[in-house]
Amino acid sequence: MKYFKYIAFMLMGSVFISCSDFLDPTPSSSITTDNYYNSAEELETGLIGVYAGIKGINSSSKDDNHGVQWEFYVTEMRTDNTSTKSPDSEDASDAGQMESFAVLPTNNFVLNYYTSSFETIYRANVILENLDVVEDEATYAALEGEAKFLRAYSYFNLVRLFGDLPLIDKVVDPSDVETQFTRVDTSIIYDLIISDLEAAVSGIADHGYKTRASKDAAKGLLAKVYLSLDSPEYSKAQVLCEDIMSSGDYRLLDDFYDVFYSELNDEVIFAIGYNSGIQDNSQIFSAEFMNAVGHTSGVNYATTDVKAAIDEFGGNRTEVSYREDPLTLFGGTIRYQVGKYFPDGETGGSDGQTFAGLPQLAGNDWIVLRYADILLMHAEAILAGAEETTSASAIDSYMEVRSRAGFEDRPTRLTKDALLVERRVELAFENQRFYDLVRFNEAQSTLSAFAAANGFTFTSTDLLLPIPQNEINLSQGVMYQNPGY
Repeated sequence: MKYFKYIAFMLMGSVFISCSDFLDPTPSSSITTDNYYNSAEELETGLIGVYAGIKGINSSSKDDNHGVQWEFYVTEMRTDNTSTKSPDSEDASDAGQMESFAVLPTNNFVLNYYTSSFETIYRANVILENLDVVEDEATYAALEGEAKFLRAYSYFNLVRLFGDLPLIDKVVDPSDVETQFTRVDTSIIYDLIISDLEAAVSGIADHGYKTRASKDAAKGLLAKVYLSLDSPEYSKAQVLCEDIMSSGDYRLLDDFYDVFYSELNDEVIFAIGYNSGIQDNSQIFSAEFMNAVGHTSGVNYATTDVKAAIDEFGGNRTEVSYREDPLTLFGGTIRYQVGKYFPDGETGGSDGQTFAGLPQLAGNDWIVLRYADILLMHAEAILAGAEETTSASAIDSYMEVRSRAGFEDRPTRLTKDALLVERRVELAFENQRFYDLVRFNEAQSTLSAFAAANGFTFTSTDLLLPIPQNEINLSQGVMYQNPGY
């Protein structure tokens, strides 16, 4: 695999890392694989390179690994929430394949997300294999926990998108084709994810950074893992959510706008940090969402379907969530831009294109986990797969999110449908929708209906992405493709 590269090269590429509240040590350019990891301090520096894998490269080149910056292509654009600006069922472009549920194994976004994620896993494995230089037990556990959190985070995203995967839980020699390309059952991947997150919960120290894995981030992610299993562990998920809720460390902000533009706020549990103005510390995804600002005509545009849902159920979240593309005021089809992630919070002026700085150098952090998600997962855990519940605790958590949005109509029972709608409007454009539909067992029916209404076709095959053809080719016959591709 092309992501298996020499450690020294990897670290040189990760020197650029700088997060909003994360320490920023700078490795020496003389560091090599032979002498680098001699202490806990050096390992902690190396750990930043693992975060770099998730953070991705800020460029428009398809040859660079973009990490989370291009995640919206493989998640949100494969749902009823977003599309390109100009939907076209015959569109042969990589983005067009996503919105029309006609993804090919040669799709570059699929390959990019796959290789980005496995590069992060590889980097985490490098840290884990060098832990024996750490003498202090608490420091050892903290570094181990953080590296395992990052490995689990990447595997959790991959397994939900691709199904069976190669199990890479150690540094693998590039010649080891069998290990690199042999896919194992999703249950084995989930076993590793759970084991890693348990180690993260017990080992990570209280460092106070939100752009760095924490105990609560591990608990929250583990709760979502338990809810996502084929046989969900609802009670375990509920306990983990209640641990976070009772900690008193998080709260919903009064103003929904501030969740996204008052960064590192009390609602954020874990975010990928970006800073403005410097190419290597900025992100490009929010610019890509904008008409005539990114390198395309605009992608990840809100669909009329999600607009209708937000209009009816979004309350005071509506204005923050989307807006009409200013350019449509001059004629043409009306389209809607994602509002949560305008570059640096700027709207681009009346034409949506006039920013104070380069929108491609935006500093918006990408929020992976926030308190509203925990509250809604808490309600989901209590619902436990049923159609409805009268549990006051579940309704309390649901209503806490609803009340912030301006709704006070407390129901006597919480239904699965209402909870799924609430997750859709609260977490719209945060790359949650596809996973939510699958977890609620509503993906097939919802996306089939949406596809039919828009001239596309959605089948069960589309619940999983294809394994990148590049990986199939490199595997020398070891790796097999998902059905239907």
